[in-house]
Amino acid sequence: MTDGAFWPNADHWSVKIPLDTPHPRLDVLAETGVVVLNDADFECPESEFLALEYMDWKSGGDTNFAPIATADGELDCRGFWDKGKTDKDAEWTSNAEVAPSIKNYVEGVGANFGRVRTIKLEPQDREAAIRSLHRDDNNRFNPDDEGWVVRSWVELTDNPDSYMILMDNDENGLPDPATEVRVPLHKGARFVVDTQRLWHVVVHNGDAPRYALITSFESGPVLDDWIQREMRTPATA
Repeated sequence: MTDGAFWPNADHWSVKIPLDTPHPRLDVLAETGVVVLNDADFECPESEFLALEYMDWKSGGDTNFAPIATADGELDCRGFWDKGKTDKDAEWTSNAEVAPSIKNYVEGVGANFGRVRTIKLEPQDREAAIRSLHRDDNNRFNPDDEGWVVRSWVELTDNPDSYMILMDNDENGLPDPATEVRVPLHKGARFVVDTQRLWHVVVHNGDAPRYALITSFESGPVLDDWIQREMRTPATA
Protein backbone atom coordinates (compact mmCIF):
# COMPACT_ATOMS: atom_id res chain seq x y z
CA MET A 1 0.00 0.00 0.00
CA THR A 2 1.40 3.41 -1.02
CA ASP A 3 0.55 7.03 -0.31
CA GLY A 4 -1.33 9.18 -2.81
CA ALA A 5 -0.57 9.03 -6.54
CA PHE A 6 3.21 9.04 -6.16
CA TRP A 7 5.54 6.23 -5.14
CA PRO A 8 9.22 5.78 -6.07
CA ASN A 9 9.85 3.34 -8.91
CA ALA A 10 12.91 1.68 -10.40
CA ASP A 11 13.86 4.91 -12.19
CA HIS A 12 14.20 6.87 -8.94
CA TRP A 13 17.76 8.17 -8.53
CA SER A 14 18.07 6.63 -5.05
CA VAL A 15 17.85 3.10 -6.45
CA LYS A 16 21.26 3.56 -8.09
CA ILE A 17 22.98 4.37 -4.75
CA PRO A 18 24.95 1.32 -3.52
CA LEU A 19 23.55 -0.70 -0.61
CA ASP A 20 25.98 -3.61 -0.28
CA THR A 21 29.63 -2.59 0.15
CA PRO A 22 32.61 -3.82 2.21
CA HIS A 23 32.74 -0.72 4.45
CA PRO A 24 32.95 -1.36 8.22
CA ARG A 25 29.57 -0.56 9.79
CA LEU A 26 28.05 -0.27 13.25
CA ASP A 27 26.42 -3.36 14.73
CA VAL A 28 23.93 -1.15 16.57
CA LEU A 29 22.44 -0.09 13.20
CA ALA A 30 22.50 -3.53 11.60
CA GLU A 31 18.95 -4.61 12.41
CA THR A 32 16.85 -1.52 11.74
CA GLY A 33 19.24 1.14 10.43
CA VAL A 34 18.21 3.62 13.13
CA VAL A 35 18.94 4.16 16.80
CA VAL A 36 17.19 6.71 19.03
CA LEU A 37 19.32 8.52 21.57
CA ASN A 38 18.45 10.26 24.81
CA ASP A 39 17.11 13.75 24.29
CA ALA A 40 19.81 16.39 23.94
CA ASP A 41 21.30 17.64 27.18
CA PHE A 42 22.23 20.95 25.57
CA GLU A 43 20.17 23.66 23.89
CA CYS A 44 21.14 25.61 20.82
CA PRO A 45 19.68 29.08 21.45
CA GLU A 46 17.24 30.27 18.83
CA SER A 47 19.43 33.35 18.46
CA GLU A 48 22.17 31.08 17.10
CA PHE A 49 20.38 28.90 14.56
CA LEU A 50 18.19 31.72 13.24
CA ALA A 51 21.23 33.95 12.72
CA LEU A 52 22.99 31.42 10.48
CA GLU A 53 23.37 32.13 6.78
CA TYR A 54 20.88 29.88 4.99
CA MET A 55 20.98 28.82 1.36
CA ASP A 56 18.13 27.87 -0.94
CA TRP A 57 18.79 24.14 -1.30
CA LYS A 58 15.96 21.65 -1.76
CA SER A 59 16.03 18.20 -0.16
CA GLY A 60 13.04 16.42 1.29
CA GLY A 61 10.61 19.28 0.68
CA ASP A 62 10.68 23.09 0.77
CA THR A 63 14.03 23.44 2.52
CA ASN A 64 16.86 25.84 3.20
CA PHE A 65 20.18 24.78 4.71
CA ALA A 66 22.84 26.60 6.70
CA PRO A 67 26.23 24.92 6.07
CA ILE A 68 28.26 24.86 9.31
CA ALA A 69 31.00 22.45 8.19
CA THR A 70 31.70 21.64 4.54
CA ALA A 71 34.32 19.99 2.36
CA ASP A 72 36.52 23.10 2.25
CA GLY A 73 35.05 25.55 4.75
CA GLU A 74 33.08 27.44 2.10
CA LEU A 75 29.33 28.04 2.40
CA ASP A 76 28.26 25.30 0.03
CA CYS A 77 25.40 22.78 0.16
CA ARG A 78 26.71 20.52 -2.59
CA GLY A 79 27.94 17.02 -1.89
CA PHE A 80 31.57 16.62 -0.85
CA TRP A 81 32.12 14.61 -4.03
CA ASP A 82 31.96 17.87 -6.00
CA LYS A 83 35.28 18.68 -4.29
CA GLY A 84 36.61 15.15 -4.79
CA LYS A 85 36.11 14.18 -1.13
CA THR A 86 34.18 11.65 0.90
CA ASP A 87 31.66 13.13 3.34
CA LYS A 88 34.30 13.23 6.11
CA ASP A 89 37.17 15.44 7.30
CA ALA A 90 35.05 18.58 7.11
CA GLU A 91 36.18 22.13 7.73
CA TRP A 92 34.20 24.69 9.73
CA THR A 93 32.54 27.55 7.85
CA SER A 94 31.88 31.10 8.98
CA ASN A 95 28.51 29.85 10.27
CA ALA A 96 30.32 27.88 12.99
CA GLU A 97 31.30 31.17 14.62
CA VAL A 98 27.60 32.09 14.86
CA ALA A 99 26.57 28.80 16.51
CA PRO A 100 29.25 27.78 19.03
CA SER A 101 26.85 25.43 20.84
CA ILE A 102 26.50 23.36 17.65
CA LYS A 103 30.24 23.35 17.00
CA ASN A 104 30.95 22.23 20.57
CA TYR A 105 28.31 19.49 20.37
CA VAL A 106 29.65 18.02 17.13
CA GLU A 107 33.26 18.14 18.29
CA GLY A 108 32.21 16.54 21.58
CA VAL A 109 31.14 13.36 19.79
CA GLY A 110 34.80 12.79 18.93
CA ALA A 111 34.18 10.95 15.66
CA ASN A 112 35.30 12.06 12.22
CA PHE A 113 32.53 14.27 10.82
CA GLY A 114 31.55 15.47 7.38
CA ARG A 115 28.87 17.94 6.50
CA VAL A 116 27.29 19.74 9.43
CA ARG A 117 24.26 21.89 8.70
CA THR A 118 20.95 23.04 10.02
CA ILE A 119 17.82 22.48 8.00
CA LYS A 120 14.83 24.79 7.79
CA LEU A 121 11.83 22.79 6.59
CA GLU A 122 8.50 24.40 5.76
CA PRO A 123 5.31 22.54 6.76
CA GLN A 124 4.29 19.60 4.55
CA ASP A 125 1.70 16.89 5.05
CA ARG A 126 2.33 13.21 4.48
CA GLU A 127 1.14 13.18 0.87
CA ALA A 128 3.51 16.01 -0.03
CA ALA A 129 6.37 14.51 1.98
CA ILE A 130 6.18 11.11 0.29
CA ARG A 131 7.03 12.77 -3.01
CA SER A 132 10.47 13.55 -1.55
CA LEU A 133 11.16 10.11 -0.06
CA HIS A 134 14.80 9.27 -0.84
CA ARG A 135 18.08 7.67 0.23
CA ASP A 136 21.36 9.57 0.65
CA ASP A 137 24.60 9.14 -1.27
CA ASN A 138 26.82 9.38 1.82
CA ASN A 139 29.75 7.20 0.82
CA ARG A 140 30.79 8.24 -2.65
CA PHE A 141 34.63 8.10 -2.86
CA ASN A 142 34.75 6.41 0.58
CA PRO A 143 37.57 3.77 0.54
CA ASP A 144 36.21 0.27 1.15
CA ASP A 145 38.30 -0.20 4.31
CA GLU A 146 37.10 3.02 5.98
CA GLY A 147 34.00 3.48 8.12
CA TRP A 148 30.54 3.79 6.57
CA VAL A 149 29.14 7.33 6.82
CA VAL A 150 25.83 7.74 8.66
CA ARG A 151 23.88 10.79 9.80
CA SER A 152 22.65 12.12 13.11
CA TRP A 153 19.82 14.54 13.89
CA VAL A 154 19.12 16.91 16.76
CA GLU A 155 15.75 18.68 16.74
CA LEU A 156 16.15 22.38 17.50
CA THR A 157 12.46 23.32 17.49
CA ASP A 158 9.51 21.60 19.12
CA ASN A 159 7.29 19.75 16.62
CA PRO A 160 5.77 16.82 18.52
CA ASP A 161 3.14 16.24 15.81
CA SER A 162 5.79 15.91 13.12
CA TYR A 163 7.84 12.80 12.40
CA MET A 164 10.52 11.34 10.18
CA ILE A 165 9.43 8.41 8.02
CA LEU A 166 12.03 5.65 7.64
CA MET A 167 11.62 2.63 5.37
CA ASP A 168 13.93 -0.23 4.51
CA ASN A 169 14.21 -1.70 1.03
CA ASP A 170 12.16 -4.40 -0.62
CA GLU A 171 13.63 -7.04 -2.92
CA ASN A 172 13.74 -4.49 -5.75
CA GLY A 173 15.54 -1.79 -3.78
CA LEU A 174 12.38 0.29 -3.36
CA PRO A 175 10.88 1.51 -0.06
CA ASP A 176 8.92 -1.22 1.71
CA PRO A 177 5.87 0.27 3.48
CA ALA A 178 5.73 -2.76 5.78
CA THR A 179 9.00 -1.62 7.38
CA GLU A 180 7.90 1.94 8.12
CA VAL A 181 9.19 3.53 11.32
CA ARG A 182 8.20 6.99 12.54
CA VAL A 183 10.63 9.00 14.65
CA PRO A 184 8.93 11.85 16.59
CA LEU A 185 10.45 15.31 16.30
CA HIS A 186 9.95 17.00 19.65
CA LYS A 187 12.57 19.51 20.72
CA GLY A 188 15.81 17.81 21.70
CA ALA A 189 15.00 14.53 19.95
CA ARG A 190 18.17 12.84 18.70
CA PHE A 191 18.72 9.84 16.48
CA VAL A 192 21.33 8.27 14.21
CA VAL A 193 20.26 6.85 10.85
CA ASP A 194 21.96 4.93 8.08
CA THR A 195 20.41 7.20 5.46
CA GLN A 196 22.19 5.52 2.58
CA ARG A 197 20.28 2.36 3.50
CA LEU A 198 16.93 3.74 4.64
CA TRP A 199 14.48 5.76 2.59
CA HIS A 200 13.49 8.82 4.61
CA VAL A 201 11.58 12.08 4.65
CA VAL A 202 9.90 14.28 7.25
CA VAL A 203 6.18 14.89 7.65
CA HIS A 204 6.01 18.33 9.23
CA ASN A 205 2.54 18.96 10.63
CA GLY A 206 3.10 22.50 11.79
CA ASP A 207 2.38 26.10 10.91
CA ALA A 208 5.97 27.36 11.19
CA PRO A 209 9.33 26.10 9.90
CA ARG A 210 11.04 23.18 11.63
CA TYR A 211 14.75 23.46 12.36
CA ALA A 212 17.16 20.60 13.02
CA LEU A 213 20.87 19.88 13.08
CA ILE A 214 22.13 17.20 10.66
CA THR A 215 25.66 15.83 10.90
CA SER A 216 27.50 13.15 8.93
CA PHE A 217 29.70 10.88 11.05
CA GLU A 218 32.10 8.07 10.15
CA SER A 219 31.24 4.69 11.63
CA GLY A 220 33.90 3.29 13.94
CA PRO A 221 34.75 2.61 17.59
CA VAL A 222 34.53 6.29 18.61
CA LEU A 223 31.05 6.78 17.17
CA ASP A 224 29.93 3.40 18.52
CA ASP A 225 31.10 4.26 22.04
CA TRP A 226 29.28 7.59 21.87
CA ILE A 227 26.05 5.93 20.69
CA GLN A 228 26.26 3.30 23.42
CA ARG A 229 26.54 6.06 26.03
CA GLU A 230 23.74 8.13 24.57
CA MET A 231 21.38 5.40 23.36
CA ARG A 232 17.79 5.17 24.54
CA THR A 233 15.57 2.56 22.86
CA PRO A 234 15.08 1.71 19.16
CA ALA A 235 12.36 3.63 17.37
CA THR A 236 9.10 1.76 17.01
CA ALA A 237 6.56 1.89 14.25
